[in-house]
Order: sequence, then C-alpha cells, then structure tokens
Amino acid sequence: MLTHVKNLTREELRIAFAAMGEKPFRANQIFEWMYRRGARNFAEMTSLAKCLREKTDAFIPLSPESGVISGKFGASEAPCEIPDETAPLMTLRIKKRLISARDGTRKYLCETADGNLIESVCMKYRFGSSVCVSSQAGCRMGCAFCASGLNGLARDLTPGEMSDQLLLAREDTSEDIRHVVVMGTGEPLDNYENVLKFLENITDPVGLGLGRRQLTVSTCGPVTGMERFLRDMPQANLAISLHAPNDAIRTRIMPIAKTDSVEDIISFARRYTRESGRKITFEYVLIDELNDDPDCADELSNRLRDINCLVNIIPLNHVPETGLVPSSDETVRAFRDRLESNGVGTTVRRKLGADIDAACGQLRRSGAD
Repeated sequence: MLTHVKNLTREELRIAFAAMGEKPFRANQIFEWMYRRGARNFAEMTSLAKCLREKTDAFIPLSPESGVISGKFGASEAPCEIPDETAPLMTLRIKKRLISARDGTRKYLCETADGNLIESVCMKYRFGSSVCVSSQAGCRMGCAFCASGLNGLARDLTPGEMSDQLLLAREDTSEDIRHVVVMGTGEPLDNYENVLKFLENITDPVGLGLGRRQLTVSTCGPVTGMERFLRDMPQANLAISLHAPNDAIRTRIMPIAKTDSVEDIISFARRYTRESGRKITFEYVLIDELNDDPDCADELSNRLRDINCLVNIIPLNHVPETGLVPSSDETVRAFRDRLESNGVGTTVRRKLGADIDAACGQLRRSGAD
C-alpha cells in the first residue's frame, strides 16, 4: 500500500520512515522542507543525504506493521499519479488563475492527480492573506443557495490536497498565509479525518506553524461532527451555516435540517461556548422574501441572545441555477440593525472576489468558467 507523504502527520511520517529502516529524524527534515520552505521535489532538500534524496519517492509504502493510521486516503485509494513529474511533492497543479479587478482576490482552479477540479481563494486583508480551502471535490449537502453542490460529490480531498491549496497560493502571491478558512467546496465535517489531519499538519510548529486560533472551519451543522470538532480542536474557530431562525424555513434550503434541527444546533452552540470559552459564529445568507424579514430577525435574536456568538450576515451571491434572489442592500442593513438592537453581535460579510465568482456560495468544480 502507498500513500503520498503529505497525507501523513509528522509523527506518522516518522513511524513510516523508521519502518523503512531510515532514521526517524528525517521526517522532521522532510516536513520542514515541504511546508515551511515549499520544496517541490526531494532534490531541493539539500540537508538530506544525497543517497536518500535519490531513492525517495513522493509515495511511500505503508504496512499494517508500521502502525501508521492514514485515514481514508492512506492506502490504495490515494491517487498514485503525479500531475507534474518535476514536482512530485505537489498533489495539485493550478489550471487557471483569476484575479479580481476590484479587490485583488485570487481564485485558483486546481486539478488533482486523478483529474478532479477544485477551487480555492486567496484574499488580502489588513492583517495579511487568508486562504479559503476546499475540503471535497463537489459536495453532497445540497444547500439550495450554493453552487458547490450543483454537480454532487465526486470525492473527498486528501490532507495533502488541502495543504497544497495553501502552498500554491503562498507560492503564487509570495505572501505568508495568516489565516485559513475551510469554507470552500464541500462539507468539512463530512470528510472529518482528512480535514483534522490537514489542520494538524498546518499547525505543526515544524511546518507552517499556524496557530489554531488562525483556523476557521465552516459547517452546515452535523451535530455529531461538531461534537468531535469540539473535542479535537477546541481552540480553532467554528462557524455554523444556520441561514434560518426555524426548521420550517431551514428545511426549504438545507436538506440537513431534516436530521439536525435548529434547536439541536443552538443547544450545541451553548455547550461549545461554555466548554471551549470561544465565541461561535453563525453564518446567515439573506435571501429575498425567504429569511430576511423583521420577524425572522426577532426570532433569531431570541434564540441567540444568551450565547456568546456573532452573526455573520452574507448577502446572497449570484448563482443563476438556484433561482434565488438576493435581499436588497436596504433589507440587509435593516436586518443587521434589528439584530444589533436586540443585543446580538452582527457583521456583514464583504463581497470579496464576486466579480470572479469567488465569493461565498459561488465556488464549484468546473473547468468551463
């Protein structure tokens, strides 16, 4: 069985190298070269012995005896072809790059080794660059307002494929990544093990060394997945895609509402803030004549008033296939003001990259756009 080296944590890499008869400290060297220095192949790793560089491949053998638990893509399921033979450590290649004329946001259409297309976005803020990462090729959640699930789910992404979205953006912009949001195509908690390993790798001090508070994971709310996330990543930020104050509205636009009720989510949020000591974010897409009237604002306020939270209002971004209409700017302001007057902290998300279909809800896996 084979796995790409970027699908392993540093400890798993250490164990795998030991099982191959190599010195375990080689894992630290390779990890640093891959993440901190952005090496594209082993030949660049000048601190490795030449004989090791010459015989090392991007895919390493795993065996049950190695003790490495490698998740869904740790074995034969991993795509075993390299997109570019000169860059065996990269699991993706950039097929198309779009740059917003409005705000400099960059959207990348990336191709995986097995031909799937995914998108990621690099946004510039005062505090530095933030990368929005996809966790799946496609999505099976079926939210009515979102382009990402229009073609369904192709497959989960590997930890290496998620990491390379960051590394390619850093290489392309020559800027350090200061914040990561797992908010692109896919439902992160539907690919939990691989997402968790990705987060562990980019926060590893030998690698990118990002702080956990620099991470945000956005989910449409499988409560069981959120409970695991609270246990495993209590210092990371959690954003819940709520988008409605009650089940009657939420079930119209989010199929998951049939199994995870608004009350289930609110109850979890109370526990999350209590146990983690962190503020939680609720994302709320405003849709004309569906969830944007004063009664919706008041009902949402009543549910959230006693929770340490922030409501991030997202003006609906244009996706022609959905048939949904954005709320007017006046309605967005009135909804925000109503929540704030009811004592609920509120922000309105900026439409970064909307002119290149890189804004919230616009990502999809398509090579035709």
